[in-house]
Amino acid sequence: MTNPPSIRTVGELRASGHQSKHLREEIRDNLLAALAEGRDPWPGLHGLDDTVVPQLERALLAGHDIVLLGERGQGKTRILRTLVGLLDEWTPVIDGSELGEHPYAPITHASKQRAAELGDDLPVAWRHRDERYAEKLATPDTSVADLIGDVDPMKVAEGRSLGDPETIHFGLIPRSHRGIVAINELPDLAERIQVAMLNVMEERDIQIRGYILRLPLDVLVVASANPEDYTNRGRIITPLKDRFGAEIRTHYPVELADEMAVIRQEAHLVAEVPDPLVEILARFTRGLRESSSVDQRSGVSARFSIAGAETVAAAALHRKAVQGEKEAVARVVDLETAVDVLGGKVEFEVGEEGRERPILDHLLRTATADTVRHLFAGLDLAPLVAAFEEGTLVTTGERVTASDFLAALPPLSGGSLYDDIADRIDAKSDGERACAIELALEGLYLIRKIDKQSGDRETIYG
Repeated sequence: MTNPPSIRTVGELRASGHQSKHLREEIRDNLLAALAEGRDPWPGLHGLDDTVVPQLERALLAGHDIVLLGERGQGKTRILRTLVGLLDEWTPVIDGSELGEHPYAPITHASKQRAAELGDDLPVAWRHRDERYAEKLATPDTSVADLIGDVDPMKVAEGRSLGDPETIHFGLIPRSHRGIVAINELPDLAERIQVAMLNVMEERDIQIRGYILRLPLDVLVVASANPEDYTNRGRIITPLKDRFGAEIRTHYPVELADEMAVIRQEAHLVAEVPDPLVEILARFTRGLRESSSVDQRSGVSARFSIAGAETVAAAALHRKAVQGEKEAVARVVDLETAVDVLGGKVEFEVGEEGRERPILDHLLRTATADTVRHLFAGLDLAPLVAAFEEGTLVTTGERVTASDFLAALPPLSGGSLYDDIADRIDAKSDGERACAIELALEGLYLIRKIDKQSGDRETIYG
C-alpha cells in the first residue's frame, strides 16, 4: 500500500488538477486500463475465464448493479471482494463526513453547510479503496435501519425536530456512498427489507419513517444468491431482481487442473500434501457433483475439497508428532480421515439415508483409481505384484512411519521400480516416496491385483 497524497484542503485539491469521477466511471476506466495493459483484474479466480469473467466485465463496463447466482462454494464472495481492486487506491473525501462525500460534491445538509462556510479551506482526508467496500451477510433479522437508516432518538432528544435530516442515522448502503456494497445470500432478506432497497437502487433516494431524503447516492450494489429452486429460506422479489442490471450464473471449475488450483490456493495446510492426493480430492469432489445420490440443487462446495486437504494434512502432522517422523507428509492412508469428517458437508437425496458412507467410500475409490491410471500410465508394476504373490505382507496406517513402511517393502528384481514410482511425483523425501508407493499399492488393490485388509488403524497389503 502506498502512502496517501499530502493534499489537505479542497483548494489544494483543485490546484492539483484532480478530476472527480462517478463510481461507475472509475471502475470502468480502471478495468479498461487493466485489460489494455494485459493485467489480470481477477486474481485468484480459476476456471471462470471463458464464462463468468466476460459477463462480469461487460456488466461493469455497462455500469450495472450485479447479482451472482450459483450453488454454494462457487466463488461468488471471492468475485465480489475482487471488485475492490478496480477502485482507485486513494480517493479524497470531506474530512469528518459521515458518508465519505467527495469534496467537490457534498450531498448531506451538514457537508453542504461546511463547504459553503469554509470554501477552499474545506478539509480533505484520503480513503483507501479497501475502506470503500462494505459487505453484509443477509439474515432474516436484518432491519431497514441496518441497510437504509432510521431516526436517531438521541439526536431527537437533543432538540431537533423529527423532520430534520440531521436526526437520521444512516445505514450500510448510504454509508457506502462512492463505494461498493455487497450483500451475500440476498434471498435471506425479508421481503419488506428488499422493498426498502428499491428506491435506493433506482431513484437513489432514501425513505425513512415517512421522510424522503433526496441524496444522489453513488453506490454499486452487488449481491450473491443461491438459485431460487434450491433455497428454502426466501426469494429475491421480482421488482428487486429487475433493478439489477446483470444476473450472472456462476459454476464450479470445469477442468481438473482448475479444481486443484482452487484447493492449493485456499487450503491452509499444516503439512505437505503431494499433488496426487490433491488430485484425488479434486476428482472425489467432482464425482460427488455428478452422483445421482447427491442433491445437486445444493451443490458440493469447493470448501469440501479444501477442508479435505486440510484434514489430510492434519492427519500427517498428528502422525509426525505421535510417531516421531522427520517430516509431516500426507499419504494415501490419511484420505480415510477426510471421509470421516466430510460426510456432513454433502446433502444426499431423499432415500439414501444410511448409505452415505458407502457412497462416499465408493466415490473415493473411483477417484483414487482414476488418479493412479493417470499417474502411473505406461509403468509396469508386474514385479511388485509378483513380490506379493510370493507371500509378502506390507503394513501401513496412521501409526506406521514412512521409514518403517519403506523398510518393510519387498526387494524387487531389477531394483529400480520403486525409484520409477517415486519419480512420478518427483519424490525428494521418505514421506513423498512412501506416498507414491502407497498409491501404487492402492491402485493394484483397486484393480484386484493384490489384496488389502483394514482395521485397528492399520492397513495390510498382501
